Amino acid sequence: MDSALLLSVLNEDLLIRILSFITHDSDRKAFRLVCKAFLRVDSFHRTHLRILRPEFITTLFSKFPRIYSLDLSVCPQIDDGAVSMLLGYGLPDWSRRLTRLVLSRTTGLKSAGLEMFMKSCPVLESIDVSYCWGFGDREAAALSCGGSLRDVKLDRCLGLTDVGLAKIAIGCQCLEKLSLKWCIEITDLGIDFLSKKCTQLMQLDISYLKVTSVSLHSISSMEKLKLLTMVGCSIVDDEGLHHLGKGCPSLQALDVSRCDRLSSSALAFLINGHPSMLQVYASHCFHEFPTEVIQGLKDLKNLKTLILDGAPVSESFFKIINFNCKYLVEIGLGKCKGVTDKGILQLVSGGVNLNILNLTCCSELTDNAISAITDSCRSVLCLKLECCNLLTEKSLYHLGLHCSLLEELDLTDCFGVNDTGLYYLSKCTKLICLKLGLCTNITEKGLYCVARNCSEIRELDLYRCNGIGDDGLYALSSGCKRMQKLNFSYCSEVTDRGLECLSHLPELSDLEMRSLLNVTGTGLTALAMGCKKLAELDVKDCTSIDDSGFMALAYYSRNLQQINLSHCAISDVGLCMVMGNLTRLQDAKLVNLHNVSTNGFEVALRASGVRLKKVKLIASLRLHLTPDIVKTLRARGCRIRWD
Repeated sequence: MDSALLLSVLNEDLLIRILSFITHDSDRKAFRLVCKAFLRVDSFHRTHLRILRPEFITTLFSKFPRIYSLDLSVCPQIDDGAVSMLLGYGLPDWSRRLTRLVLSRTTGLKSAGLEMFMKSCPVLESIDVSYCWGFGDREAAALSCGGSLRDVKLDRCLGLTDVGLAKIAIGCQCLEKLSLKWCIEITDLGIDFLSKKCTQLMQLDISYLKVTSVSLHSISSMEKLKLLTMVGCSIVDDEGLHHLGKGCPSLQALDVSRCDRLSSSALAFLINGHPSMLQVYASHCFHEFPTEVIQGLKDLKNLKTLILDGAPVSESFFKIINFNCKYLVEIGLGKCKGVTDKGILQLVSGGVNLNILNLTCCSELTDNAISAITDSCRSVLCLKLECCNLLTEKSLYHLGLHCSLLEELDLTDCFGVNDTGLYYLSKCTKLICLKLGLCTNITEKGLYCVARNCSEIRELDLYRCNGIGDDGLYALSSGCKRMQKLNFSYCSEVTDRGLECLSHLPELSDLEMRSLLNVTGTGLTALAMGCKKLAELDVKDCTSIDDSGFMALAYYSRNLQQINLSHCAISDVGLCMVMGNLTRLQDAKLVNLHNVSTNGFEVALRASGVRLKKVKLIASLRLHLTPDIVKTLRARGCRIRWD
């Protein structure tokens, strides 16, 4: 059929339906480039925008009239002044329809700018200000102006206290989701006030707060709460879980991972009070798991997720799960003592169709366990087998034969994995993430099979796979065009030719390539010229790269947000170019740069402007830098780590 005739048949409704099935960014870009009709459909139905430069917001919103979600987390120039210029006078049309705003890591933004956002966005329902280190009670007061807010994320807002939380609770009583993770100044008093004012809360995260069981007593009165996350609440004891067991009638998901003062019997009490629980997360929490507690799991007939990493388990555990939890789709048994082939066989043999299994460091498992999993769980999507050293190529044979839907596989430090095994595994053509770090028996021959057949791979870990060199990277660049994240640190055979091959991966955004002594400035230049989407780069200990490579990086890699240059041969000029030209750089590790002088560090850090959020420096430099530069960096919201 003629292409013009075909396009005439595709009306707007059909194009919208086609577009709904396209999820990958590069595919959507290709869709837009087909013709003006395709571009118009994409523009009209785009709902989310992630901006790097705030001055283009008004223009972009006019092109995309249905945008209701705005992400400014990668925009380093956002501060109160930028917000003032952005919003101008009155209410811009785009701010009137905004319902979601992401301001994560915008450390330059203070209470005045935040208040302007809240007043200019009358229908705003969701806001994320996580990792804004300096945010405190004043910023919380600004947030309280958002009476329509239903979802607020405040992770690591280190200045937030009970006073600020009270202001949010009073001003935002429609809240349904609230995350206070690492807000370490919040106490039982603040949580109690929150529980009384925000009665509509359905999801609450209080992870790593210094709260006690008194807070859980307050939380137990929340009748609509469905999800409670309290990872690392080290002061909470069994009394707290007993309060939850008697309250929170709607509770469906609970995460008590790393709450080391809790006992398994307290968890059993809570389960007994909530038989409709769907998700239980209790990683690295219990040192014992007695039979009477395991018996309590019988009540969880609808359980879908059970994470018990680090807990001791027995054969009775697997029998009970198999017989009672027929809807279980995810189980986490990483580093659990007592996980054996027999236990896994009991777990999967009764019709439980698991999609996600974490068996990390279950060192007693053999090929028989994997055979049982592949026979019974053929729709498995994610399988984590790190440090399962008894596995051989037979396990990969079974995976390739039965698990055609497998998307994520972790074989880190499984030295039984070899090229033959990778050949079998290559039949899993839907693989998206594959981790082969420390698999020292694989070579480029096996990698070639994976690259040829598994074209959907976006994340690959080849850490310390010494048998991989330039030919292996050539195979990846030819077969895995959607690669986004790649780690081949300490693959000592890689040279500049390998990096030139990688320059043909247009989607590559995260690259770790430590200690590649045969890579020079030539290779880094080719990489920078080809991989324009590179956002994270780690070249630690690549001592053969000179300033020519770093100059190219400064010129071409304008999307870089994180970089590790520790132990590199960069000079004063090279460092100043990198820090000054990379206008989106927010995180830099600059330890042991022997060719950079103290003055070079001073100039480079000043050149980074207001955008740098984190920097790592050698501790001895602290004595030589002027107090003014350290004070300036901290005033701009930059966290300095002295190594």
